[in-house]
Amino acid sequence: MKNTRKALFIVLVAAVIFAAYQLLFPLNLGSAETVFRIERGQGDWEIAQLLEREQFIRSAIFFEAYTFLRGAAGKLQAGDYVISPAFSTMHISNKLASGDVLRKRITIIEGWTVKDIAIYLEQQDVIPAKDILVFNDREGYLFPDTYEIPPGITAGEVVSMMAATFSKKVGDVPKDVVIIASILEREVRGLEDRRIVSGILQKRLRVGMALQVDATVNYITGKRDSQVSRADAAIDSPYNTYKYRGLPPGPISNPGLESIEAVLNPEESPYWYYLSTPEGKTIFSKTSEEHAEAKAQYLAPHN
Repeated sequence: MKNTRKALFIVLVAAVIFAAYQLLFPLNLGSAETVFRIERGQGDWEIAQLLEREQFIRSAIFFEAYTFLRGAAGKLQAGDYVISPAFSTMHISNKLASGDVLRKRITIIEGWTVKDIAIYLEQQDVIPAKDILVFNDREGYLFPDTYEIPPGITAGEVVSMMAATFSKKVGDVPKDVVIIASILEREVRGLEDRRIVSGILQKRLRVGMALQVDATVNYITGKRDSQVSRADAAIDSPYNTYKYRGLPPGPISNPGLESIEAVLNPEESPYWYYLSTPEGKTIFSKTSEEHAEAKAQYLAPHN
């Protein structure tokens, strides 16, 4: 009886040591990290076999057993993971169950339109442009920032992420504030100049004067930072602030915090007109005559 218990104890210790070896000791300590992909719909056993076949772990059986015992069965998440044969089986299982996927870092620039964002995300192999373009009604509310994007994210999830950041950083502001900020973002550089231009635009709105903003017309035509021609200024669109008084019906870009601040804190000035030189300097004028002289001096003639 004593010998039987001793034998059982030895077997138990050996089994524990073997299990610990399988779970805690990496397959190859000298190996580099690489990307391992779990496709949507793959089950635990299929994933375990793939890990063994690609020589990340010693045993698919021990991987699945540990995953089950820790309560992570069925919870291995799809996506790209950075793992290595230098990781233990426990480490790899925990990583796959936690959803610690490889994320792509993207940066949305202040003043980009939904179209700009769509093109950029397609270039970064994140989302097809056409999937983002269906959200053009969110123009103005996709906050420019740096985001970490997990693989397999949908267009709706990307848009929701950016809109949530807008709500968090900007808060609840009137639509008119976002519209004016979107104009400032495309028209003027620097907080101080934006505050002055904000004051000019809001003063024009108060007296019923046409805004005559090039950026709103360029939003229609798709031109970027271009002088508006006579033909452009005659386009029949509610975004044409040469033809129609008041604000356009919606934002023309996605503004950052600086432009929002400039709208909320405009600077009063004696100026009624402004223009931006090709170098980005803002020239202010008090009268239409001064403005015409400034255009002749700083801007090339346009049709």
